[in-house]
Amino acid sequence: MASSTITGIGSGFDTQGIVKALVAAERAPKDSQILKQQTTATTQLSAVGTVKVALETYRAALTKLNTATSFSGLTGTSSEEKTAKVTIDDAASTGKYQLEVTQLATAAKVSSAVFAGGSSAKVNPSDSATTLTISQSGKDYNVSIPAGATMQEAREAINTQLESKGISANVLSDAKGARLVITSTDTGEGSDITLSGESELAKGFTTGDPPQNAKFKIDGFEMESKSNKVTAAISGVTLELNRVDKDPITINVGVNNDTLKTSVQSFVSAYNALMTTINAQTKVTATGDASTTTAGALTGDASMRQLVNSMRGELVQGSGSFNVMALSQMGITTDQKTGLLSLEDKAWNKAMEKNSGDVSKVFLGKDGLISRMNKSTESYVGSTGLLATRSNDINTKLTDLTKQKLDLDRRMDSMQTALSAKYTAMDTMIAKINAGSSSIMTTLNALNNPKSS
Repeated sequence: MASSTITGIGSGFDTQGIVKALVAAERAPKDSQILKQQTTATTQLSAVGTVKVALETYRAALTKLNTATSFSGLTGTSSEEKTAKVTIDDAASTGKYQLEVTQLATAAKVSSAVFAGGSSAKVNPSDSATTLTISQSGKDYNVSIPAGATMQEAREAINTQLESKGISANVLSDAKGARLVITSTDTGEGSDITLSGESELAKGFTTGDPPQNAKFKIDGFEMESKSNKVTAAISGVTLELNRVDKDPITINVGVNNDTLKTSVQSFVSAYNALMTTINAQTKVTATGDASTTTAGALTGDASMRQLVNSMRGELVQGSGSFNVMALSQMGITTDQKTGLLSLEDKAWNKAMEKNSGDVSKVFLGKDGLISRMNKSTESYVGSTGLLATRSNDINTKLTDLTKQKLDLDRRMDSMQTALSAKYTAMDTMIAKINAGSSSIMTTLNALNNPKSS
């Protein structure tokens, strides 16, 4: 048999259960409303954060692409890299050059006197440190040679103290003894090294072959450089001379459509990654049954709609020049349903046959696509951007909902206390009435039944 709890002494009813049921009925609608709003706000907060990260990633990709080398489509090559290697920068332009290397730049070398005993020979027999002064190109570098230092220890002192100055030392030994040879990373005429000071190493030193400039010809024009790394001979081109070669080699700076295509495809991929993220948060999923259609966390969100519209608008806006091709002309098309971009190979190849030089005009410059895209999305990023502001608003709403939940809990506690008091008072009254009724009935029964004699 099922048991029941009767808390009302007078009424015989479960007054506590009645009170709980009344409070629960009052709480349920508001509790459900708050929970639904909290779930929605939390989901939206996560969605906004996801879009914010995706947008920042997109802008970072644009910044990386926003260089002349990305869209110049230029590449530098050498017909013989053993003779000279080539690199280019943003200032390079197309051209072909004949290079003949007739002499490499060399560094100055200076040798100490020969010391018997090899690398273990004492070069500072005194009880105190001595100073060796190494001079080059009008600059003096003082090196402290420790007391009792051997040649090997002197070498280590020079290398340690002048490492940042590009000066180094080594020990060369033969049957006659050992000598300390000092050289530097500086090359070319005028980089001679001399020694002075009270150190034994400065006495009787000899110089090697004088340093010389690199000598070379570009298209028959004789040129010189203090370094084998030549940066000024051809604008935007760096030549690294490696060896003398009597036969001229070819330096070519030409268009590389593969580089161009890689950069354009990188832009397309970055754009699509952002749009895919936005689509995922704003899409409506229909299953054929209207009752089961679901919406994304940011479906219908005005800020998302504005962001997408501003970006799509820049895709069709020109760069300001009537002579610059549109994105569609270079094979970039837009999916009307998803808004995603694609690069069509045949259209691209055809466009590059004649208009490869226009690609940089489309993407670069203050009126280029990258700059315009950055401007159109700038207001959405940063600690004060629209997405950050939106996140702050949602967090404020969540804080308010938490407060509403606490307020509801307090009101329901008060309601339960008040109802409990009322039902207790009612039950007490009923108990008194029942007691009075019992007393009256007893009296009436006594009157209706006189005592028998």
